[in-house]
Amino acid sequence: MTATTAPVRPPLPAPAQPRRSALPFVRWFKNPWRKPRILETVTWVYLTWSLLPVALAVAFSFNSGKSRSVWQGFSLRWYITDPNLSVLHDASLHIALVHTLLLGVVTTAVAVPLGVTFALGLDRWHGRLPGFWNIQMLLSFVVPEIVLGVSLYFLASQFPFNTPMTTGTTGQVIGLVTFQMSYPVIIVRARLLTIGKQFEEAATDLGASRVGALRRVLLPMLFPAIFASAVLVFADVIDDFVIVKYLSSGSDTDSVAVKIYDTARGAPTPALNALASLLLAASIGAILIGYFGYRFLTRGEGKTSLGSFAGQL
Repeated sequence: MTATTAPVRPPLPAPAQPRRSALPFVRWFKNPWRKPRILETVTWVYLTWSLLPVALAVAFSFNSGKSRSVWQGFSLRWYITDPNLSVLHDASLHIALVHTLLLGVVTTAVAVPLGVTFALGLDRWHGRLPGFWNIQMLLSFVVPEIVLGVSLYFLASQFPFNTPMTTGTTGQVIGLVTFQMSYPVIIVRARLLTIGKQFEEAATDLGASRVGALRRVLLPMLFPAIFASAVLVFADVIDDFVIVKYLSSGSDTDSVAVKIYDTARGAPTPALNALASLLLAASIGAILIGYFGYRFLTRGEGKTSLGSFAGQL
């Protein structure tokens, strides 16, 4: 008998090679791991468009001449050296800058403690009524500022009864506190949700009173949020325009933003640029202090445990 031979299988076809586009740009665009150069380009174009006018305004605040379009040399004339027109010596600019910083400090000192207290109350108060007050608090956050400014101006100037709300510094502080208090409430409530109730409950189990647990455990843990909300309120107040403008009682209660608005369309000197630059520096400084301060205050937060609070009681 002859041996049977196994049938010979035909060779498998080679796998089809993916088609490669002849255009390098099309290959780059279809690559899911490519660098996001289009997004980078859009980001840089936006940043350039946003910051270039500000950079030009700041640069001409150091111009030695009165021109705001022709560079005539570097000088601190419009900040301190000009005896009549600089920010340091021009009474109207000096008063506007001091009043702006005053509004920022006083509003922050009033709005942040009230906001923290309001946030703690809403966190501990349960039922339908606190839900209503929560919505009421958010109204000042979402209502257009011009609506709030007009309403407060009507209350201060045309209300038939005597109220603490008047035009001037007092009315401006009340209006700014009303508008700004929602920021610390939202930030502190978000922090309360991340902390939870276990630390405060552990403190009470270890013998602390409710007030003691609040003072020695919860408030230190809330301090980063309180600090961040204070910086945010201050940075927002010093460039506020609508409420300060409506509740101003004269030139001595005009802020930097109002002063810039009133004089920008005339023929101002570069001292106006210097005033705006100082306001910008104050805003950037507040933001940087808030950023690095928050990082410093929360640097060891990942290692926090209930045992670390037992030694504090």
